[in-house]
Amino acid sequence: LQQVIYMFISFAAYIFTATHSLQYFYTGVTPGINFPEFTAVGMMDGGQFMYYNSNERKAVPKTDWIKKIDGDDAEYWKRETQILQGTQERFKVGVQTIMKHFNQTKGIHTVQYMYGCELDDDKTRRGYEQNGYDGEDFLSLDLKTGTWIATVPQAFITKQKWESGIVSMLKVAYLENECIKWLQKYVDYGRSVLERKDRPEVSLFQKDSGSPVVCHATGFFPKAVMISWQKNGEDLNEDVELRETFCTLVPEELKNNNYTCVVQHSSLEKELVLKVSERRVLPGRRDFNKNFLSTMILLNSQVIQVLIWRMLRYKDVDAEDSGTGVKTSRCQMFHCLEKNVKVDNI
Repeated sequence: LQQVIYMFISFAAYIFTATHSLQYFYTGVTPGINFPEFTAVGMMDGGQFMYYNSNERKAVPKTDWIKKIDGDDAEYWKRETQILQGTQERFKVGVQTIMKHFNQTKGIHTVQYMYGCELDDDKTRRGYEQNGYDGEDFLSLDLKTGTWIATVPQAFITKQKWESGIVSMLKVAYLENECIKWLQKYVDYGRSVLERKDRPEVSLFQKDSGSPVVCHATGFFPKAVMISWQKNGEDLNEDVELRETFCTLVPEELKNNNYTCVVQHSSLEKELVLKVSERRVLPGRRDFNKNFLSTMILLNSQVIQVLIWRMLRYKDVDAEDSGTGVKTSRCQMFHCLEKNVKVDNI
């Protein structure tokens, strides 16, 4: 299954601010392949804290700090398991329903579902939900208007159904309020980990004189980082490929100019500057290419098992701080919504 990859996802990498994020990734797959028919992953600030799959049928903690919740809520993991077992069954129906929308009766197909929220230090809030099918965008929520964006004609049936009832209203309410409450609660449990500052380790290297120069950062936390090139002291935007943790510079630009790689991160008192003239050349690495560079930020099969589709950049949406506490039921709006108003009938 070409669309199945193991990927560590961190949208915080796009936002160079002090931001906390809570994200969930659900994946449903048609049976017949060596992959769970349903997986669920919970992410806090880009790090996994929860995992569930249809083979084990049990929600489990994936980091030490979330285990502290047991002291306040002994039924937490039992409740999570029950919720996700129900979601698993609804996802199974959802895959079959969307297949009908596409007039498909067989084959390997996937449904992906991502939702989450973010909270900045200045109390700015953002929320998002995106749905994908077979590696392509399917439906996404415009939180500002409470309407759905259908990216393919087959998604209009679901769009109309969700907009005609209370689904949109409940999901907006969840993302703007309930999700933020749980984010704040998780930050309280994991503050020593989630608010730590780890300096990036930066490497500047080149396969050979004819290959792109690569500036790569790793080992840093939080995940928000900015890597850029400067040419003779000025920011360079052309002839540059920028990724989350590395950027490349074409070799033709190296002649007669002074280039530096600039790394900005919250753990640094001032930006880190590396001269391209001091780069390392990696001899004998014939298999070294851009694909290898990509795997440097993708590999970690134990961290996340999700099917990735071409993700939309979600829109930023501000919401007022509700001022309410975080002692609430873990029956999240999405889980309850699917159960009570049959959101799975998409």
